[in-house]
Amino acid sequence: MEHWLKISLLLCTFGFFRELRPSEPFVTEYLAGDYGNLTSDQIYQNVYPIGTYSVLAQLMVVFLITDLVRYKPVIVLSALAGIVLFSLLLWSHSLGMLQVAQVFFGTFTAAEVAYYTYIYAKVDKERYQIVTGHTRAAILSGKFLGGLLAQVLVSTDSMSFRNLHYITVATQVMSLVVSLLLPKVPRSLYFYAAAEKSPVQGGEVVAAKFSLANAGRLLWYHLVSSYSKPVVLIWSAWWALATCGQIQVISYIQFLWKEVAPDNRSTYNGGVEALATLLGAFGALLAGFLNSNKRRSSYMLGISICAAVLGGLLIYAAQTQVIWVAYAIYVIFSAVFFFMITVAGAVVAENLVEDSFGLVFGINTLVGLTLQAILTIVVVEQVGFGLEPRDQYVVYGSCFLFLAGIYIVGIVLITLFRKSKRETVAF
Repeated sequence: MEHWLKISLLLCTFGFFRELRPSEPFVTEYLAGDYGNLTSDQIYQNVYPIGTYSVLAQLMVVFLITDLVRYKPVIVLSALAGIVLFSLLLWSHSLGMLQVAQVFFGTFTAAEVAYYTYIYAKVDKERYQIVTGHTRAAILSGKFLGGLLAQVLVSTDSMSFRNLHYITVATQVMSLVVSLLLPKVPRSLYFYAAAEKSPVQGGEVVAAKFSLANAGRLLWYHLVSSYSKPVVLIWSAWWALATCGQIQVISYIQFLWKEVAPDNRSTYNGGVEALATLLGAFGALLAGFLNSNKRRSSYMLGISICAAVLGGLLIYAAQTQVIWVAYAIYVIFSAVFFFMITVAGAVVAENLVEDSFGLVFGINTLVGLTLQAILTIVVVEQVGFGLEPRDQYVVYGSCFLFLAGIYIVGIVLITLFRKSKRETVAF
C-alpha cells in the first residue's frame, strides 16, 4: 500500500471513531432525565450557551496553534478533550460540572480543524481531492452509524440514554489510540512553511524551519489577497450568516423535538440524525458536480431562494404539533443546507490564492460563531429575551428569510443596474 494511502486511512479511522457518538442524538433527553434534577430550561439557558462561547473563544487560537505545533498534537488534544467531555457527562451529576464539560466541548469542537488540515501537509497536492473525499466520508460514516446504532439500541430497549455514553467514551478512547499512531508532520502552512514544497519519494515533504516573520507575512498576504476580492467577500458573508443559522438550528433542535413530541419525549432522534446525515452527504455530493463559479449570480439566487424556503419550513416546524413533521423538516433542512454551503464554499475556494482556503475557512467560521454567540445572548439567555424553543425557531426561520431577502434584493438591483447601464451605452 502506498505511503499517502496509509496515512489517509489512518486519519480516516481517527475521524470515524471521533464521530461515532451514539449518545449525541439523545443527549438532551439524557440531560433532562437520567443525568440529574435538571430542567430543559436550565440546560438550554445555563449549559449550552457556555459551549457556544467556549468554541468561539478557542477556535482562532486553536487554528494558529495547530499550524504552530504541526497538527498532530492538536488531533491528540481533540481526542483527550472528547474523553473528558463524555466522561463528565457520564459520571458527573451537577449543573456546575455540566458547565465545565462545555469548556471541553469547546476544545473538542475547535480542534476539529486539525483533522481537516493534517492530511494536506502530508500528501502531494495531486492527491488533495481524493484525500478530501476520504476524510469527509469518514466523518459522515461515523455520524450515520452513530445515529443508526443509537436508534436501534433505544428502540429495542437494549440501552438507556445514559448507557449510550459508555459506547461514546469507548470510541473516543479508540480515536486517541489511533491519533497517537499518526506520523508527525515536517512542515505547516505558515510557521513551518518549507522553502521547497515538492514532496520527495514516499509522500514526505522537505523539512522546514520555524519562522514567525514569514508566518506573519504569509497570513497578511492571504488575508488581504482573499478579502479584497468582492466575490470572496460577498460569498463569505453569505457563508458566515448561513453557518450562524445552521449551528443554532442543530444545537437546539432536540429541545424543539422534546417540546413537540408526545409526553415531551422524543424517541426517534437517532434515526432522524442518521437520515439527515445521509441526505446531507447527498446534497454536498450533488453540489460538488456543479460548476458554481462560472454562474455565480444564478447560483447565489438559487441558494438564496433555498434559504428562504428553509426559513419558512423552520417557522412551520415551530408551530407544528406533529413530531414527524418536525423530524421531516430537520432532514430537509440538513440536505438543503449542505447543498447550499458546499456551493458557497466552492465559489470562495475557486477565487482564492493558493493555500489560503484554510485561513478563509477559519475566519468565515469564526464570524459565523461570533454571530451565533450574539444570537444566543439575544434569543436564548435570560439577559436577552430568553425565548421558549418554539419561539426560538420562529426567530431562526426569520433569520434565514432575512438572509435570503438581502441577497435576492441585491441580485435584482445589480441586474437592473447592469441592464440600465447597457441601455444607456447603446443609446
